Amino acid sequence: MSSPHRKEINRANAQHSTGPKTPEGKKHSSLNALRHGLTGQIVVMPTEDLHAYQLHLKSFTDDLDPKGAIEAHLVQALADASWRLNRVAALETNLLTMGIANATSPITDAPNQVQDAFSIVSALESQSKALSNLSLHSQRLSRQFERTVAQLRDLQKARQMKEDHELDNLLDIVEMYEAKGETYDASEDGFVFSEDRIDDAIRRRNRERLTEQAFDHHYAE
Repeated sequence: MSSPHRKEINRANAQHSTGPKTPEGKKHSSLNALRHGLTGQIVVMPTEDLHAYQLHLKSFTDDLDPKGAIEAHLVQALADASWRLNRVAALETNLLTMGIANATSPITDAPNQVQDAFSIVSALESQSKALSNLSLHSQRLSRQFERTVAQLRDLQKARQMKEDHELDNLLDIVEMYEAKGETYDASEDGFVFSEDRIDDAIRRRNRERLTEQAFDHHYAE
């Protein structure tokens, strides 16, 4: 067992530890911070803003509101595909910018607009292979994004239909107990709906019944 004195020394030494010291160690540590939380795959390049990616992922999560591990995984895949598509667009712009900066117009006495046009054409020609590869990469990511969206929508639709069916069953049970002057505890039968959601569903069912009664009464006259 460590003595109190040794514990104080260890605590003091820990205060002076600042992480990796060598360039290799710092680079490795940086890459670790950019790894995918589920698979370990690097999705954010060292030159990119990790905080921006986290906000990007949060926007997808807030918008799509995944429930369960599978939906969360699909939302993560969507955010990653979108992030990589944005990177492709940025790389394309960078390639063209670099090509334009290095291009020279054959007509040096032409107006600036003409020289700029020649520079753009020259940049497209010099970077054609790289731009073609980026285009193929972008198409693959777009197809992946569309397939993942379809998977997520189908999964969420099936979950919603199941929840609606279970909620309808729950309301039938609640009404049966109320008719007998008793209170029903939904949690005892494994229902996990919140009280607010149950109350909202009851009010919606009552409104629908009132609407149907008013409709029937109108046409009965």
